[in-house]
Amino acid sequence: MSTYAPAPRPQEPMAAGSAPVAGRPQRLAAALRRSAIRLAPAGLAAGLICACTFVATGGLQLESRTSIELLLTLLAGLLAAIAIVVTPRGTRYAGAWPTALLFAFTALTAVSVAWSVSPDLSWQEAGQMLSYSALFGATVLLARAFPGSWEGVLAGVVIASVAICGYALLTKVFPAQLAAEETVARMRAPFGYWNATGLCAAIGIVGCLWLGTRRTGHALLSALAYPAAGLLMVALMLAYSRGSLAVALAGAAVWLCLVPLRLRGALMLIVCSAFAAVPVAFDFASSALSSEGVPLPARVSAGHQLGLLLLATVISLLVLGMAFGFALARRPPSTQTRRRAAAVLLSCLALLLIAGVAALAHTQRGLTGTISHEFSTLTNPNVSVPNTPGRLTAVASVRARYWKQAFQVFEAHPLLGAGGGGYDVARKRYETGTLEVAQAHGYMPQTLADLGVLGTLLTIALLLTWCAAAGAATHPFNRRWAKWRWRSRRLPYTPERIGLLTMLCIVVTFGVHSFVDWTWYVPGTACIALICAGWLAGRGPIEQPTATVRGPWRHLLPWRVSPTHVAAASAAVVLALLAAWSEWQPQRSAEASEEALRLSGGAALAAARTGVSRDPLSLTAMEDLATVQESLGQTGQARVTRLQAVRKQPANPTGWRELGEHDLLTDPRAALAELRAAYYLYPSTRNRESYVVALNKVSTLVSANGPPGTQTGLHVFAQSGKRLRRDCAHRAAASIVRVCSSRP
Repeated sequence: MSTYAPAPRPQEPMAAGSAPVAGRPQRLAAALRRSAIRLAPAGLAAGLICACTFVATGGLQLESRTSIELLLTLLAGLLAAIAIVVTPRGTRYAGAWPTALLFAFTALTAVSVAWSVSPDLSWQEAGQMLSYSALFGATVLLARAFPGSWEGVLAGVVIASVAICGYALLTKVFPAQLAAEETVARMRAPFGYWNATGLCAAIGIVGCLWLGTRRTGHALLSALAYPAAGLLMVALMLAYSRGSLAVALAGAAVWLCLVPLRLRGALMLIVCSAFAAVPVAFDFASSALSSEGVPLPARVSAGHQLGLLLLATVISLLVLGMAFGFALARRPPSTQTRRRAAAVLLSCLALLLIAGVAALAHTQRGLTGTISHEFSTLTNPNVSVPNTPGRLTAVASVRARYWKQAFQVFEAHPLLGAGGGGYDVARKRYETGTLEVAQAHGYMPQTLADLGVLGTLLTIALLLTWCAAAGAATHPFNRRWAKWRWRSRRLPYTPERIGLLTMLCIVVTFGVHSFVDWTWYVPGTACIALICAGWLAGRGPIEQPTATVRGPWRHLLPWRVSPTHVAAASAAVVLALLAAWSEWQPQRSAEASEEALRLSGGAALAAARTGVSRDPLSLTAMEDLATVQESLGQTGQARVTRLQAVRKQPANPTGWRELGEHDLLTDPRAALAELRAAYYLYPSTRNRESYVVALNKVSTLVSANGPPGTQTGLHVFAQSGKRLRRDCAHRAAASIVRVCSSRP
């Protein structure tokens, strides 16, 4: 049997006479210090997560993403310096291997600029990975320096999740003020991506399980977990995210398996689900809330009704949470009652499973036929699903198309991949439609396409070392390796261990979701996982007590600080500044290029050249420079600039199309070869049309000296899509080599 050990509370001796009166200010000051120590980590974690969410949103815009990268890098450098200085001498650090491997993965992403199909995207990807690595490393150091702050960190994650999902629900309740231009029924604010909103709700639900079932702390704070979990469940369902719903169930199931507070957790989940079902059912039944393209007045009226239901749900769950909390604290259930309740819950789960299998067996296709049909639908890359509540019961997904293209890119670049972030460009070679997507919607397919086998091996090594570090901090299976055997070792479930197990469940929830989605590239959700994963890696073995920083920090006096710690802290700050400077360059280049397009004359040319000098890898900066040169009449120099852009990124169809359309007016034969390469690299409608125009122009030149019917024959050939692709496949490679090797 598992044992639960509450945190010991030191008893203060009573003094006689006037001592209690004289000691009240001191006790009040001590209480304020303890509150500040608890609130500071919660406020810092919640503020950082909310900043990443509301500033960077989905992480697709360079300006907002760069701002968050700078914030994370600089703040991580500062926190790392503080953690290094305040950590007592002789403290043994944990989590070195996961941190080193994460930085190695970042270094590989940066080095991939040398072979990337899109070096500018690879450099931007390296900047984001650098900020992630800095945050992870700083959290590892903070976990060792302030081990008692785990409760504040976990509370900050819960607060941030509730704040983010609460804002998302407000966009449904007050659409006129917060989402007047929204046309999609799925709730996607503030990330701009519904699956990220659903994942944030799933993570918050796992955190609320810890908050609502803990046996320590104030009862009112624990009671607040009930309305918080209810709101998160509503947000999870209104995002219409099947992946988020699945990982929420998986995260809650893992928590119930690992934490010995199962009946409390099950009671909380059942009660909150029952009350959350009311506003969810109202949303699904209301066409104004669950349909696309609904006029704003209809959404406003239905949103206000949904708001009233949410308010009633919050009040009801708060009352029930307080009632359950005080009832369980006053009269906890006996062992026999717990066993009976557990038997009833397991029986209900078994009956639900049997009912589901029976329902599948009585369908028209039967049990095996239905499973086979749903699996073929899931792997069909041409099936689409509408953004309505009906998608929650649908199996089809367009991810099969994304993953297929990722594996095709991997087959073309098996060892090193197409470069960090190169999937966005490399996939276009295999895309015949008009689908635009920047990520493969899956961490492993994306890593295989971007960094090949080497990046995948680094990821696996990072996962294994982190699992070892997190296992030492939590002992989730009550076992450990000793003398080449997995021996049983049961440790008491202290409040800290339960909190660390909750962090582990949060990381598992995020990891499973990122396996089938691109939420790793969304700063808000990735920040939560990095904080929890870093804390687990840096905590060290749970059975070993860690040294704590003692106030009033007298050892921080200049003559008491170790010179080694000072040097290491200074190095952390310097490295953070250098990293932030490198992350800032793509944004500085984009700002200069945008300014060049607004200016005129020599000022525009100088600004455009500044943009290229700040980020020489940027294709956009070079195209803007060519545009400015054309506006000033420097046509020849503009062609040289476009040709240089093609040489820097020969596998990018955008540069070829721009160069071909530039030559189309003066040299149709050269434009034909260039547009052939663009169409071969990306057989989109625009590239096809440009190539057909070039073919027709060349046919006009050929028909003047060629045999009769040449122009008609070329025009018919240009209209044949299959023959056009086949012609490009045979000639595009030669065109790329010839143009890239020619002199400007």
